[in-house]
Order: sequence, then C-alpha cells, then structure tokens
Amino acid sequence: MKRTIFNPIGTTALVTGASSGLGRGFARELAERGADLVLTARRQDRLEELAVELAEKYGTVSTVIPLDLARPGAVTELVADLHSRDITVGTLVNNAGFGSWGDVRDSDADRAHEQVALNVQALTDLTHALLPDLLRTLRERPGSAALVNMASTAAFQPVPHMAVYGATKAFVLRFTEALWAETRAGGLKVTALCPGPVATEFAGIAGNVHRFRRVLTVDDVMRTAFDALDLADPPPYVVSGRRNAVLARIVGVLPHRFSLGLVGRLSALGHRRPGR
Repeated sequence: MKRTIFNPIGTTALVTGASSGLGRGFARELAERGADLVLTARRQDRLEELAVELAEKYGTVSTVIPLDLARPGAVTELVADLHSRDITVGTLVNNAGFGSWGDVRDSDADRAHEQVALNVQALTDLTHALLPDLLRTLRERPGSAALVNMASTAAFQPVPHMAVYGATKAFVLRFTEALWAETRAGGLKVTALCPGPVATEFAGIAGNVHRFRRVLTVDDVMRTAFDALDLADPPPYVVSGRRNAVLARIVGVLPHRFSLGLVGRLSALGHRRPGR
C-alpha cells in the first residue's frame, strides 16, 4: 500500500483519556512527531506530569484540561474552552472509555449509563463538534489531520459478561467506518483502533484480571495505529496483534450461537472473583 507519512508537526492534537495507558502512548507518539497537545482526563496531576515530560523531551506545548467527559455537558465545556483559547484541533484521538465485567442482571445501572455516556455519547459529540477543525487543518496542511476512535476486538461480536462494553465498542466501530466512507475522498485519515487485551489499567477498572497468554503492550498498539496513519489511505479499522486480527475475522464467519458461547467462555476466563 502507498505510504504517506502522517506528519502533524505544527498542529494540535487532542487526546482524551490521556492520563494513562494508550492515551499516554498516543500523546507521546504525537509529541515525538511534532504536534502540540491538548490532554484531557479526570486526573489533573497525571496530565500535568505528562505535559512536563513531553515539554522536556520534545519541546511540546501541552494544554491540560482536567474533565470527566461522562458528565453531562462536559463535551460542550471542553469545546468552548478550546475556542476561548483559539485552539484548532488537527488530530482527535477519542481514547477515553472503560468497561465493567459482570452479568447485566447483577450490574449497576448507573455504571452502565456512565459507560454509554463516555464510550458512545462523548465520543460522538466530540467528533461532531471538532470535525470542522480537522477538515480545516486538512485543507491548510494536507496529510496532517486525523481521527482515531478507540474501538476493541470486543466490537466484532456480542460479549457476554461485558455486554454494555461490547455494545459500545460495536457502535464505535460502525460509526467510524461510516465516517471513514464520508470523508475518504477529502483525504482525512480516519480509523478505528481495535486492540485486544493490553497491559494497562483497563482490566483493573473493569474487574477483569488477565489470564490470557498474549497481552499486548502500549507500544504494540501504537505501532499498529501509526502504521495505519502512515498509509496514504488508512483502512476504516485496524486490529492490533496478528492473532487478534485472525480471531476477529473467524468470529465473523462462525455460526452466531457458537461464537456467542465461545466469546462468553473467553470472557469468563479473564475474570477472577473476589477471594479466588
């Protein structure tokens, strides 16, 4: 495939969920490539620590905006804050999100609502609000604008025991694919990133303890993401990890009831109940 190196130098990238894990990975990679950053997440101390690191290592100017994007009105506040600072976002990485493990009947309804608010509503609202900025950047600096939405290998099938999380990531995947088709002719780099299990804080927050033989590192996922962005025409989604990519394809052709049972068993293997 033809390569056109993604070059965000001289632009500003917004990374949500930037305080840890894949969000920090994106921030570091974008800073190394010359972008300034807007870093947002709930934990201000971690964001400020990251901003100092990026400034010292790459000379990056980072704007820190601590915010809980699951809170009603948070996206509107964030966009208004960006406009008040005269910041035009050239790259948007919708990384913020979380999951929770457990059967629907035993789950907390407020927690489920928060998952949908963050994983789906905030991502959709922020994309809608900042897409004009991305397209403006694309016109002014071809090859320097991108949209990356964090999906998951959970997006390819229902996920028993993580039903809400799997459903939110299916939305992210299909939404991003449609947006890819709508913007492809204009040259905006759009892709959904679909990692499997990654060595981050995600599992602890979800109540899911990895027992998988193969767990990706943040660096693994960053290589997948930026290899895609360095293509002249990135695919609508990319799966990180060769084994994960094979499994995602296989699930699509298996009988639906069989795949549901298989995924449910795999999901159960990743969980350790308290006291065990």
